[in-house]
Amino acid sequence: MDTLGAISMFVATAEHGSFSRAAEALGKTPSALTKAVTHLERELGSQLFERSTRRIVLTEAGRLYLDTARQVLKSLHEAGEEISQLQGLSGTLRLTAPLAFGRAFLADACAGFMGEYPQIQLRVELSDAFIDLIEAGYDLALREGHSDLPGLIARVIGKNRIFLCASPGYLERHPLPITAHSIGQHQWLKYVHPALDAKFWWMQCDGMRMRLPYPHKARLESDNYDLLLRNALAGHGILHTPEWSVRRYLQEGRLVRVMEHCVIEPDAFGEDILAVYPSHRRASGKVLAFIDYLQGYLQRR
Repeated sequence: MDTLGAISMFVATAEHGSFSRAAEALGKTPSALTKAVTHLERELGSQLFERSTRRIVLTEAGRLYLDTARQVLKSLHEAGEEISQLQGLSGTLRLTAPLAFGRAFLADACAGFMGEYPQIQLRVELSDAFIDLIEAGYDLALREGHSDLPGLIARVIGKNRIFLCASPGYLERHPLPITAHSIGQHQWLKYVHPALDAKFWWMQCDGMRMRLPYPHKARLESDNYDLLLRNALAGHGILHTPEWSVRRYLQEGRLVRVMEHCVIEPDAFGEDILAVYPSHRRASGKVLAFIDYLQGYLQRR
């Protein structure tokens, strides 16, 4: 019997908890899976499942074997992908990124990338939740700030500079000059996040470093950045915003950068946009191709 095929059927049986459900998922018969597992048990000299008429349960030997079997199948799959890419980039690229990246630049970048690499399929998950790349099986993550976790490689692909922006309509309705001393008298749109200081922000202006308080009551507070950006465009206040998210609106004149002569210091999200990928994917051509394309796209913007 094909040992590799038997290992695949054993892993499927363990994950589905049933020979019949695993057989249905694989398009095989339950008896074929039973024979495959029995073949492995004979070779190992140890029982992998405790069987009853109602259910199957992994034995201690089965749990040990399952961990190794999963890693073997994963390594073979990755090796197969890398070998196939020797003849040209292809396969599926799984990546995750913050929600705001999608609207700001990632959607257009993905469209351009797929046009240039028609044999690569993208699977993109937009989420503000932290995702363990290795455990979740992703090839790549786009993140802001810093990355010093073991087993990961981080590459800077763009800058995360912070601007103060408002719409022309807001500035027309609120003509009070925006300075370090008057800014507290303006309406604010405030992004709320556990990593960010809720009371103060820092900037350098005219050679001086200043700590400025947020207003006690913002016009609008939210943990959803896109909601705040929409309201900035609608003229409801001033927004701390990363440059990458507003570049097109500045060019179109829908937003105006205020206090341009001042530099807002990086917040807890850091000053860089990072591409982060597992170190064991170092030689993956499709990962590096996407990173190179996205870095060039951001630089052109």
